[in-house]
Amino acid sequence: MEKKIFILLLITTMTVLPGFTQTLSSGKSTIHVNTKEEAETDNTPPSISIINPALTVDESFIVHAKELTVIGQVEDESGIKTLFVNAKPTELSNENMFASSFELEEGENEFIVIAMDNAGNFNEVKYKINYEPEVVFRTLASSGKYYALLVGNNEYNDPAINDLDNPVDDATSLYKVLISDYTFDKENIVLLKNANREEIINELDNLSYKLTPDDNLLIFYAGHGWWDEEANIGYWLPTDARQTSKAAWFRNSTLCDYLKEIKSKHTLLIADACFGGSIFKTRSVFNDAPKAINKLYELQSRKAMTSGTLTEVPDRSTFAKYLVERLEDNTEKYLSSEQLFSSFRIAVINNSDVIPQYGEIRNVGDEGGDFIFIRK
Repeated sequence: MEKKIFILLLITTMTVLPGFTQTLSSGKSTIHVNTKEEAETDNTPPSISIINPALTVDESFIVHAKELTVIGQVEDESGIKTLFVNAKPTELSNENMFASSFELEEGENEFIVIAMDNAGNFNEVKYKINYEPEVVFRTLASSGKYYALLVGNNEYNDPAINDLDNPVDDATSLYKVLISDYTFDKENIVLLKNANREEIINELDNLSYKLTPDDNLLIFYAGHGWWDEEANIGYWLPTDARQTSKAAWFRNSTLCDYLKEIKSKHTLLIADACFGGSIFKTRSVFNDAPKAINKLYELQSRKAMTSGTLTEVPDRSTFAKYLVERLEDNTEKYLSSEQLFSSFRIAVINNSDVIPQYGEIRNVGDEGGDFIFIRK
């Protein structure tokens, strides 16, 4: 009895005294006592790995969404005692995995994981996450719609004005690419074929009632145009125009009045006809890199591109051909009108006798933004 008491006292003493390891035997039983020195032989810190997304400690990880979920795993032979993710205690699953969701500030963010095992070893890893907000065109496009008025005039009532063969086809081709490849809904596009002055005016009136300051408007005209160099006035010729009277001619000043009245976010005018330089505030060639798309969209714009300043427009339009082709071939999600114009300007010059023009429309509210085509 006294011997058993002595063994129990010895075991109790050795479990609290550091510095040795002892094996005790009594009869058929053998007891191995772990001391503090043996327990401290685990000097390996926990391993921390990130499963998703692919974060690395050596370089910044770029994301475009404000909220990020990180899934990781922490492992150690002695077991994990505590885990902190961005200074918050975090639970581990049965497979030693964790998930943490958090909101990012614009710019560089730190993502820090600290794990401690049951032996007191700890590991800390830091990752840099760079939040670069995307231009949220999905939000802008959902609140503002894309409208278009497309006019192609082939047939003229006055025998003194020659009929054309291609403007209706050009306007139709543009119509097709807008509804198939870009965020223009079919019900928001009006395609006028062989339109007279009253029909054009009526549609502009409808747009002035319908559009909101969040909406975007594209106006395209293909047909006869005339530039009166002495008076510094440009005209479109609707199908009811007469050579001997300007009563049915459509002045660029009239269109500019409508562009002031239509309260769109962005308006882009594309004229495959003589329209004249007086409409432009600037007609510069854009050699420098375009501004960030989001800045272009934030600011109101009233831009125009025309096929040239000729008194007569070629029936078979190289301008319209390359315009539609570039829209069809474009692979970018967001395409500004400046980028679009720059992409086909040289091709038009090299393959025709016209020099396309691009710029801000004078005195109608342009603030330096740009019309953005959003690909579906």
